[in-house]
Amino acid sequence: MKWKEQLLQLTPYQPGKSIDEVKKKYGLDKIIKLASNENPFGCSEKVIEALNNSPLTFPLYPDGYATELRTSLASHLKVSEDQLIFGNGSDEIIQMISRSLLGKGTNTVMAEQTFPQYKHNAIVEGAEIREVPLVNGEHDLDNMLAAIDEDTSVVWICNPNNPTGHYIPEHHLLSFLEKVPKDVLVVLDEAYCEYVDASDYGESISLLQHFPNLIILRTFSKIYGLASLRIGYGISKPTTISALEPVREPFNVNRAAQAAAVAAINDQSYVAQCKQKNREGLELFYYFCKENKLECYPSQGNFILIDFKTDGHEVFQYLLERGYIVRSGRALGFPTSVRVTVGSKEQNEGVMKVMGDYLTYKASCLESAKVQ
Repeated sequence: MKWKEQLLQLTPYQPGKSIDEVKKKYGLDKIIKLASNENPFGCSEKVIEALNNSPLTFPLYPDGYATELRTSLASHLKVSEDQLIFGNGSDEIIQMISRSLLGKGTNTVMAEQTFPQYKHNAIVEGAEIREVPLVNGEHDLDNMLAAIDEDTSVVWICNPNNPTGHYIPEHHLLSFLEKVPKDVLVVLDEAYCEYVDASDYGESISLLQHFPNLIILRTFSKIYGLASLRIGYGISKPTTISALEPVREPFNVNRAAQAAAVAAINDQSYVAQCKQKNREGLELFYYFCKENKLECYPSQGNFILIDFKTDGHEVFQYLLERGYIVRSGRALGFPTSVRVTVGSKEQNEGVMKVMGDYLTYKASCLESAKVQ
């Protein structure tokens, strides 16, 4: 087969271990999954009601234009309907952008430690990848600007950044956008924006009036709790959306996802509750880290990256065998850390108890080594 040469260097996306897989392997009855930044509280009751009342139309294709969802979301965001594009998760929109703008002879700029699908899709398209290391967990916007040249097609910014949770203040983002060449698309991935409570985060949609080379990505997978339905969206100028539409797969968002998303939009009180509970959970983790002299980044997402100053995969494995699935930092560019999704109060207290047990175990191992 005449495969693209660059595909031979790639490995498929490695999702976190499934609950059933861990139960079976380690003989456990209960598993808590805190690896994929899903909403531990699930979705709104209004979503369940909407799905239960949705007519069964399995033989028919879904609305390819997502008419009802488009109208509801445009009203909620205060944008025009032709400023929206929908995807099978925001991952698919990342793929659309890459397919439309990247290829041999082009390059793309991104942070070195960020959401890996930017790099993955750029490799598939054969583009040159220019990664700029984070500084203290933050995007180095000055050096990202310096990496842009006449062959740059796309710049990716994850705000808040996954896996560090850092955000870019509005005035820094504005200064950056003013300096990016107008023929370079800036992708602002805001998958976790609904969790942010920083006062200077800013409302990015207003920036679209001034920067036609900006597209904002958001998702229903995180705070809205619809990860299994796979639905995300992009917001940009109508000209950018119309340019992307030809590469969008027809009927790419299923009927159930569209109905669920409409119901989710209409329950913003639920979103506010989840945001508050997430902030309370983060405070518990900050306290745990302070008490145990562990370093962590302040997070504006629903996850926290904790540095154990040892092999992150060892910490991951210790927690896994005791019923807690987290994400090893080894694959995220932070080999001595683990990323933990903020769960319910009970889940947070449980995983912190096991992390505390690990620290005690590790200290005893080090003490034994000294004696020997």
